[in-house]
Amino acid sequence: MTQHSILRLGHHGDGIAEGPVFAPLTLPGEVVTGTLDGTRLKDVKIVTPSDARVAAPCSHFKSCGGCQLQHASDPFVAEYKVNIVKTALSSHGLSTEMRPCLTSPKASRRRASFSVKRTKKGAMSGFHTRGSDIVIEVPNCILVHPDILSARPIVEAIACVGGSRKAELAATVTLSNAGLDIAVSNGKPLDGPLRIALAQETEKHGIARLAWDGEVIAMRHPPSQTFGSAKVVPPAGSFLQATPEGEADLLRTVQEIVGSAARILDLFSGCGTFSLPLAKTAEIHAVEGDAEMVKALDAGWRQAVGLKKVTHEARDLFRRPLMLDELVKFDAAVIDPPRAGTEAQISVLAESRIKTIA
Repeated sequence: MTQHSILRLGHHGDGIAEGPVFAPLTLPGEVVTGTLDGTRLKDVKIVTPSDARVAAPCSHFKSCGGCQLQHASDPFVAEYKVNIVKTALSSHGLSTEMRPCLTSPKASRRRASFSVKRTKKGAMSGFHTRGSDIVIEVPNCILVHPDILSARPIVEAIACVGGSRKAELAATVTLSNAGLDIAVSNGKPLDGPLRIALAQETEKHGIARLAWDGEVIAMRHPPSQTFGSAKVVPPAGSFLQATPEGEADLLRTVQEIVGSAARILDLFSGCGTFSLPLAKTAEIHAVEGDAEMVKALDAGWRQAVGLKKVTHEARDLFRRPLMLDELVKFDAAVIDPPRAGTEAQISVLAESRIKTIA
C-alpha cells in the first residue's frame, strides 16, 4: 500500500497525485492509500476526506461506470467544469467572463444506451461497471427518465429474440413525442424470420420505432422531436441533447448571442436543434456531415409554419470547412462540434468577417 495526496481532477474525473498517479473516486486535497498498478491506484481508501465529499445519491454509483463525480458536492462539480474551460483558455493566454454551470435535474435524461446480454434464464440490461466490460443492472438509476428505465425489460425481450450468448447488444433508447425510439446494434444478422419476430416485439411493446444495425424494422408512429415550432423525425440512434432542460438552456444562450442577426450559419447543425428555432427570426444555412440528418432537418422545416428560409448542405467540415468566400454572406455563426473539436473550421472563422459566434 502506498499513500498519495490528490492534487487535482483530470478530465475524466479521476483524482491525480504526483507522478502522475490516477486514483478513481477521489477529490483534490484528499490523502489516500492504495495499491499502485502502473500509473493507476487500486483498492483506494480515503485517509483524509475532502470537505467537498458527499454520499453518492445513487445506489449504483460505486459499481456503475456511468457517472464519475457523484461523490462530490454540486458546487464543487460546477466549479470543476468551469475550471476545465478556464484552464484550456489560460494555456493559450486567454481569459474571459465565465458564466455559472447549469445543471439538469435528476431523472431528466431522455436518451440512454443500455448494454444488453443474453443469460441462461433470459437477458439482462444496464451499464458497464467502472473500467470493465461487465454489465450491471441499474434499476434505480437517478439520471435517466423513468420511461427510459421502463424500457429495460423491453430491450431484454428484444435481446432474447435477436441477441446471442456470445455478443453484447447496444440498445439506444430515446424518448420521442410518439414514445420509445429504440436502435439496436451488434445483433444477429437480419433474415426473414428475425424481421418478423422483431416487428412483433415492436407491436407487442408499443415501440414507436425499432431499428436493427441501422435498418428500420418497424415504425408504428414517427418518433418526432420538437425543435421550436418544427417537428423532426431524426434518423434512428442519431444524436440528441441529453436532456430537454439542457437543450433549452443552450438554445436560450445561443439566441442571446446571435441577437437580431438576419443571416445565420449553423455548423454541425444535426437535425436542427438550433437552426429551426432560430429560423423564426432569421434566415439559416445549416451544415451537417450526416446526410440523413440534413434530410430530417429539411423535412421538419418544410412542414413547419411561419419559419424563414432554411437552406442546408451535407458536408464534412473536418475535411472541407467553409472558406472565407463562403462566410461573407453571414452575420453570425453557431457552431456545436463533437468532442473531437473543429480546428480547421475555427481557424477560418477566426479570419472571417463574422463577428458573432455562438
